[in-house]
Order: sequence, then C-alpha cells, then structure tokens
Amino acid sequence: MKGFRFCLHKAYLDTGMGLTNYLKYVIALFGIATSNVKTTLIIAFFYVIACYFIGRWWYKSKMKLAEVEVGNQFNLFVKQMREKKDL
Repeated sequence: MKGFRFCLHKAYLDTGMGLTNYLKYVIALFGIATSNVKTTLIIAFFYVIACYFIGRWWYKSKMKLAEVEVGNQFNLFVKQMREKKDL
C-alpha cells in the first residue's frame, strides 16, 4: 500500500501529541516569557521527538486497542452488532 509507512509514522506522532497536549502550552508560555528563541526551538524539537516515541509506545503496547474498546463501550452501533452476534 502506497503511503502506509508515512501514515503509520504520522499516527505515532499524532497520538503522542494528543497524549501530551497540555505540555505544548507550557512550551508556548516559555517561548512567550523568554526572549531566547533558540532554547525554545530546541525544547520544541525534543518535544516532537518525545511525542513520536510516546505514540509509538502507545501503539506497540496495545494501548490503542484498549482506547478503541473504551470507545466501543459507548457506541450504539457496536452494542447492536454485539447483541446481534450473540443471537
């Protein structure tokens, strides 16, 4: 499949950024509070790298499956399909 690896790495990064969402505001406040742009960019770079690895861990440890299953518990369609399957 064309683009699968790109989308997989994007999913790692997006998941990591979603899990550490509030930390980006701390970095932004640091950037506003200080005039040292270089330090802010270095912190932001390491934040993005950390987000990638956090997202990768989230997928590799099967936490993503647990997250989806929690969503399925409240999804009416999934409830109906599970009831239909049990018949």
